[in-house]
Amino acid sequence: MSDPAIGFPDIETAARRLSGVANRTPVLTSRTLDARLGATVFLKAEGFQRAGAFKFRGAYNRLAALREQGDAAGVVAFSSGNHAGAVALAARLAGVPAVIVMPSDAPAAKLAATREYGAEVVLYDRYTESREEIGAALAHDRSLTLVPPFDDALVMAGQGTAALELIEDAGPLDVLVVPVSGGGLAAGCATAGRGMLADLSVWGVEPASADDVRQSLAAGHRVRIDVPRTIADGLQTPEVGELTFPILQRLLEGIVVVSDDELLSAMAFAFDRLKIVSEPSGVAGLAALLAGRLDLEGKRVGVVLSGANVGLARFVELMGAHRTGQP
Repeated sequence: MSDPAIGFPDIETAARRLSGVANRTPVLTSRTLDARLGATVFLKAEGFQRAGAFKFRGAYNRLAALREQGDAAGVVAFSSGNHAGAVALAARLAGVPAVIVMPSDAPAAKLAATREYGAEVVLYDRYTESREEIGAALAHDRSLTLVPPFDDALVMAGQGTAALELIEDAGPLDVLVVPVSGGGLAAGCATAGRGMLADLSVWGVEPASADDVRQSLAAGHRVRIDVPRTIADGLQTPEVGELTFPILQRLLEGIVVVSDDELLSAMAFAFDRLKIVSEPSGVAGLAALLAGRLDLEGKRVGVVLSGANVGLARFVELMGAHRTGQP
């Protein structure tokens, strides 16, 4: 097996770049949750990160490295929302233009935030067009640097600082639970977590309709699925990354899946008990815990709540559907 794209020293370098720029997000606890699970749970609330999600960590680390190399004339990225806003904000801080390729059905709040950060937004149809091809064409035609949403060593390293901070603040953990889409957050956090705690058990969580990583791990190679239909727009990537997959193969204990209704239940729990708002993707790890997907009795458990970018209208709509039992 070839050497992994990142190691623990890369996480430490990213942490130094992010120091004083990224928010050190809070670690939340809940006696109600602990009692229900028979465990001690620490929730890393990345909704309090700049741009509302963990994605700022990787985007800024990538942009900062480009600036150090003197190669930051402009950037292009593709994203359903959180990476879009993160790159737009990081580019603004770096003083370079950003072009963001976003699906036409991206949440309105994420589209608006990306534009407010000063980026040019190019829309596409996620079900009939390839964002990778559009992004590559824009990079070539405009001489821009592509900032991938997950399949990039600097992006992965930046994302891993979430786990580094969690363990520094919460202390030793037995289990770490992380949402999985393209694998950047999971790969970074697994690298950080296992670099600090050799016996740490790291689990990924996917929507049941978007289980490409679970299928890939079972098959031993990357499996591509149709664009998933799920309320978790941030977890709709149809294929795990080329660089992230070997890291997940090596460091993940496994993948568990949750339904859209379980995501809604976790959003409601986060609102009622933790007093925070989360987007569906953000509570995937919490949903897995509440649904009993993992045996956590007596363990110290860390969970990354990955983002909170959901507009008021969409949040009310989702919670209304949950109360009435609609999908």
